[in-house]
Amino acid sequence: MPAPLLPPLAGQVVLITGAGSGIGAATALELQRRSAIPVLIDCDAAALASTAASLNAVGGNGVLTITADVTRRADCESAVAAALARHGRIDMVWANAGVASFGPLAHTDPQAWQRCVEVNVFGVFNTIRAALPAVLQSRGYVVVSASVASFAHPPAMSAYAASKAAVEAMCNAWRIELAGHGVRVGVIHASWVTTPLTTEGALHPAFRRLRATMPSFLNGELSAAQAACLIADGMQRRDRRIWVPGWVRAMHWLRALLHTRLAERELLRAAPEIEQLYLDGLAPSGTAASSFGPREAARAAARQRQAN
Repeated sequence: MPAPLLPPLAGQVVLITGAGSGIGAATALELQRRSAIPVLIDCDAAALASTAASLNAVGGNGVLTITADVTRRADCESAVAAALARHGRIDMVWANAGVASFGPLAHTDPQAWQRCVEVNVFGVFNTIRAALPAVLQSRGYVVVSASVASFAHPPAMSAYAASKAAVEAMCNAWRIELAGHGVRVGVIHASWVTTPLTTEGALHPAFRRLRATMPSFLNGELSAAQAACLIADGMQRRDRRIWVPGWVRAMHWLRALLHTRLAERELLRAAPEIEQLYLDGLAPSGTAASSFGPREAARAAARQRQAN
């Protein structure tokens, strides 16, 4: 049974990265409904403005938005400074920003693989490290978006799985380090949620083939709003782990069985077809477009133009 909810979230300042879309945006709205004060951070200014407009339409308080790239430590420090200047405190920091990289080892774009780790691992470190002094002062809560992929590691998703396993391990260490300071640490383990990350993944035939290896009961998707309610409940309890949905807990308990020969049988059968479908897309799309979804591929192209 879940622990009872702690007193309401009213007045608690919650710093959220990756707040421009997906579960970040949906949970920001849910937190505001519970009278928390979200501070929205994202690298996509247009998406951030759209999320802010949704929140302002409900609350009308002029939510603080900050455009930042979490792979830049200075950006994270500036975001924290802006939040403190506006609100004077940070009660929770949620390192939610993340990207996915897709492709077999021999063919995936190396820069896409590296970028996935930079955002999903170093971005988490930069976010939490920057906010930590304020969270220590408030005896608050650190929460990080991991995934089912932190313990289930499918083919063609090695960068994503590695990054999510890494942040789970980081949080396990931080939970012990920070307990004596009155700060709790939580990890969000989400299965499939209907977000831009999953809808863009579904554009790739190889990704669709990967999902087809999974039993139907493991392949259903929650809406972002449904996930947001579960996450907000977990935040209110300051849980060690937040399961999205609840059955993910059982998979976590059985994680050692997920990589037995029997459990990997369907993936082994599908792997050659997944690789061929990926290769079929390289000629018209190129490695970067095949390894990233459209949004991150566009951002990668923009970064390349700036570098030149």
